[in-house]
Amino acid sequence: MNRTIRKRAVRLALVGVALAAGLAAHPAAADSVVTTWDEAALQAIRDLKPGPTIVARHLAVLHTCIYDAWAAYDAKAVGTRYGGFLRRPVAERTDANKAQAVSFAAYRAAVDLFPGQAQVNSFRALMVNLGYNPDDTSTDKTTPTGIGNVAAAAVLKFRHADGSNQLGDVNGGTPYSDYTGYTPVNTADTINDPNHWQPLRVSDGAGGFVIQKYSAPQWGFVIPFALTSSTQFLPSLTPAQYGTKAYEKQAKACIKESATLNDFKKMTAEYWADGPNSELPPGHWALITQFVSHRDNYGIDQDVKVFFVTMNGVLDAGIACWQAKRTYDYVRPITAIRYLYTGKQIKAWGGPGQGTQTIDGKDWQPYGQPATVISPPFASFYSGHSTFSWTAATILKKFTGSDRLDFSVTKAAGSSTIEPGITPAEPITFNFPTFSSAAKSAGISRIYSAIHFANENTMGQQVGKQVAGAVWDKYQRYVTGAKYP
Repeated sequence: MNRTIRKRAVRLALVGVALAAGLAAHPAAADSVVTTWDEAALQAIRDLKPGPTIVARHLAVLHTCIYDAWAAYDAKAVGTRYGGFLRRPVAERTDANKAQAVSFAAYRAAVDLFPGQAQVNSFRALMVNLGYNPDDTSTDKTTPTGIGNVAAAAVLKFRHADGSNQLGDVNGGTPYSDYTGYTPVNTADTINDPNHWQPLRVSDGAGGFVIQKYSAPQWGFVIPFALTSSTQFLPSLTPAQYGTKAYEKQAKACIKESATLNDFKKMTAEYWADGPNSELPPGHWALITQFVSHRDNYGIDQDVKVFFVTMNGVLDAGIACWQAKRTYDYVRPITAIRYLYTGKQIKAWGGPGQGTQTIDGKDWQPYGQPATVISPPFASFYSGHSTFSWTAATILKKFTGSDRLDFSVTKAAGSSTIEPGITPAEPITFNFPTFSSAAKSAGISRIYSAIHFANENTMGQQVGKQVAGAVWDKYQRYVTGAKYP
């Protein structure tokens, strides 16, 4: 199979994935290997199901390796680790050389981030399909292969010590394990303080139960892309405390949302819950970035840049948000409502297929989460969905010069994963004319599902926009060749 046919096959496969995700495909004659590698990473994420912060970091590291390799073939851009010292002569700045350098960088990053044998085999097969030898470890900085390998190695070395504990070497534990000694205030059986997060006892999917473990409590120590620190945009607002009218009011608002669920709200909650195909919110915005690339017929130069800035945006969004979650360690609606209303009758969603029922408050549950989750395994304040989404949406708006998005997705009758065969009663189409409308929908989906209190969505919007501004400014310094930071 020659190179042109191989590229066409990869391109058609990628468009098929976009369709499966509900993103309308556009003709994309200028597709590049950047979207191909992005999709390969997303598939690994779907298979392995890491937490949202880890997904954001995976995508940021992958696209930073890609960017640093590509920068060697640009006239102005400087890499994040080597600056402009890898710059190649004008005669070498061809799309073929860029694609080769980018692919080697992406491959090295992918096998580092997803070291499982099944994933490595998949990445190797992709390299061969693209016409490259995955076993070529050359570090000759005068060749595209060497550029890719060297650029990726520098980024990976930096990120191995970035505070995420990717290697599990900080505490001798498993990859990404906590090294801060976080211990929840509450237990699965006892609420010691109703202002704080509670680990829940949830199904293990095999007939038993497990107690939730907080996901990435160390994330505030991860080195950001652009933020001066994880606390740069930490809100001074203190969430409502138990015993106040505000605490009870926000719980009642969640109960009301639960009691007034309709098919539109339910499917909105499900659509944004973890991405169309389990990519989680950062991966969902990678899909949207793929859509923009197809829509606007981006070539390799534009693809490298748009994924680099957007995915580093979601990295920083996760760092800022998780710092706040750890700082406030705030209670989720499920714990607050059960604590306030156990032994009391309330009207709420009664469970799959049950509609609105009068139930004991101790049985209340949010909508849109599988039994193995019920409510996310980390603190509530503030919304990660809203923060990730408004960061990515704001950056994409800046990159494209417009808020226009223009994609839609239709959910078939009975396609619900929570109420299969029942919800929705008729097909529902979601239209997202702008990046802002998509981000707004993502944030409010967590209000519909009663996973978050309303002010947590508002705070996520605010911080997401602030993070986007900082990331965009740092990105400009790199891509325009300003003084190497």
